[in-house]
Amino acid sequence: MYGYHGKVLHIDLKEKKHWVEQKPEEWYKKYIGGVSMATRLCWENIKPGCDPYSPDNPVCIANGIFAGTPVPVGGKYGLASKSPMTGFIGDSLSGSWFSVALKRAGWDAVVIHDTSDTWVNVFIDDERVEFRDATSLLGKGTFETEEAIREQLHDDQVRSATIGPSGENMVRFANVTNDGRQAGRTGHGAVWGSKKLKAVSVRGTHGVAVADPDTLMKLSFNITREAQGPHTSKYRILGTSTNVLNMNKLGLLPTRNYREGVFEGAETVSGEYLHEHHNVKTIACAQCPIACEQMSVVKSGPYEGAMTGIEYECLFANGPNLGISDLDYVIKLISVADHSGMDAMSMGITISWAMETYERKIFTNEDFKCKSHPEGFPLNFGDGASAVSLAEMIRDREGIGALLSEGTRIASRTIDKERGTETWKWAMQSKGLEPAGYDARGLKTFALGSSVGTRGPCHNRSAAYDVDIQGVVDRFKVDETRGEHAKDAEEYAAVYDTLPLCKFIRRCFTGKADRAGAWPTIVQLINATTGWELKYEDIDAIGSRAVTIKKAFNIREGWKRADDALPWRWMHDPMTKGPSAGYVTTEEELEYMKDLYYKAKGWTNDGLIPKENLIQLGMEDVAEQIGV
Repeated sequence: MYGYHGKVLHIDLKEKKHWVEQKPEEWYKKYIGGVSMATRLCWENIKPGCDPYSPDNPVCIANGIFAGTPVPVGGKYGLASKSPMTGFIGDSLSGSWFSVALKRAGWDAVVIHDTSDTWVNVFIDDERVEFRDATSLLGKGTFETEEAIREQLHDDQVRSATIGPSGENMVRFANVTNDGRQAGRTGHGAVWGSKKLKAVSVRGTHGVAVADPDTLMKLSFNITREAQGPHTSKYRILGTSTNVLNMNKLGLLPTRNYREGVFEGAETVSGEYLHEHHNVKTIACAQCPIACEQMSVVKSGPYEGAMTGIEYECLFANGPNLGISDLDYVIKLISVADHSGMDAMSMGITISWAMETYERKIFTNEDFKCKSHPEGFPLNFGDGASAVSLAEMIRDREGIGALLSEGTRIASRTIDKERGTETWKWAMQSKGLEPAGYDARGLKTFALGSSVGTRGPCHNRSAAYDVDIQGVVDRFKVDETRGEHAKDAEEYAAVYDTLPLCKFIRRCFTGKADRAGAWPTIVQLINATTGWELKYEDIDAIGSRAVTIKKAFNIREGWKRADDALPWRWMHDPMTKGPSAGYVTTEEELEYMKDLYYKAKGWTNDGLIPKENLIQLGMEDVAEQIGV
């Protein structure tokens, strides 16, 4: 088999043993890699109805088809398990050298079962698996842990995926970090913490065989050349932080816990300002010719030396959304998240919920007592120092940080039950996950895409905002096309997440970020790697099957139509400033658009999947369990 090894490695943390599962080539043709393959492994190995923190919720890692090949931006892997944030599928992507090492070690995927009695670092050394004591790594940050493991093994080529103190403390939105990149958003770090799994390290020494190396090299060279041109210039020069001013201009920049979409301090937290005053270098993932991550540093003041990579999603959550217009505080906040292994988006939005709750006089200074502030402290919007203190309390689960470490859904429900309040109305979450940095009150298609997302509201899993922002549709009005648009955006994104390829490459095939531009080249890349004979039309099925297996997992876990919801604020609380002022996505509009989406997918009006749809996708065993 070309491009794959035909092997899945299973590891039992409790018994300290491992075994190999052989997979047929037809299985690979269906699930390819990335989040699709990782979710399929969850379907096969997770006990239905289990608690996400139970031994019955394994960690599933699936490599990409192009990892270790010349294909640009193909060095990614998918990570999936049952999410402690949502109770549904938690699927994430991360890039760089960990995926390449795993492919060179001879493994297409890894499934890590059960729970260790003591903290462990699993070391995959080609075919050999070693269970190393991780006690000495406890308390170390994510980057520090990676370096410590290399020193212990005396090999700087070992690559590790790790958790930091937040994962050890089971902060519900903790993530997994490798090579400075994060598999975030759905709480994988907390799952690893529940298993006492501090790190997975890999040393791979084998090559990667492809079917047609000459064709693959030519295709890869052409894509690399295009990736150095104008199609990716915004990412190469300023990174995704360039979106700050764009979203502010449209009235879509989440400000002060999404109360408004225009931030008066946007200029001083913009990608342009960041690049001019704080950028120290720009770095790339493995196999990436673009290099988008803006490494930025605080150059003076109390947080001098704080440094981390800055992207739009973490910047909005810890800048405008907290009312903070000083990048020193923003960089420090994101640094706390990245080094301790927390999802910076969920952390920032959870802090903004706490800020609004404080300003509404439900929280008081006394709620924020901690070792460094024994009398407590105020938590007003714009107060960067207090935000940093609270981020550290969340990391350590100190004081009220223990409650906030559960995320906005659990925190708001807990406070409302204790104090008879309605803070859930400004808890920005859907399915338990905090949303992306595009205010859906002024983006009707994105509102639909956010509500139906299988892992929760996500700009990566459904770029449905494209048709809104580009003017394909009137972003403020609902019409009968929204279901098709949301379906197409979701399945288009799922193809990239399955291969997986970074979506920043999407214009580098023909200059057009659509199926007609990308699919002809993508099918050639797959066939040159594997020797298969896939056709153009087979690529759409890759995306459809990826979305379907995730939805099937959720249905098996008890998903209902009512779970496809939006934050209350987006449906009832219009903004008062900027070009998006006065709009909401009403409950009636959302229900109508959900009808359109389910119809476009070929599902029932309750959002369930007919058996014939599953059988058509080659998922007969899934059809027997959840098909209607």
